[in-house]
Amino acid sequence: MTAETFAQTVVFFACSVALSLMCVAFFLTVWRVISGPTLPDRIVALDMLVAIAIGFLAVIAIKTGFNLYIDIAISLGLVGFLATVALARFVLTQGMPEDDRDPLAASAARHGKGPPPRKQRASRRGRAR
Repeated sequence: MTAETFAQTVVFFACSVALSLMCVAFFLTVWRVISGPTLPDRIVALDMLVAIAIGFLAVIAIKTGFNLYIDIAISLGLVGFLATVALARFVLTQGMPEDDRDPLAASAARHGKGPPPRKQRASRRGRAR
């Protein structure tokens, strides 16, 4: 066995292990997007899905030797970052529903336990400075 074939075998097995671990991470993250429980949890999980997709592209680029996948991964990283910033800005401007702020307090209030949920603050736009 030459050094080149040994290196190819190691790279093949490392790529296979990496792809299988990323598949597990992908499905766990999809479960987090679906189950929540809050809107910020879902936003972070979507950002994690972008990172996992970038990892998939990087491993496939190593496995196939086709370097264009690296350029696609870089552009996906930029688009994913902009999407995360846009979603965070949306949450800041629109606010979160009362149930998403504190799921434990909301469920306790529904069952008659604990204080009632807080009222949403007034917008800053209408105030004089």
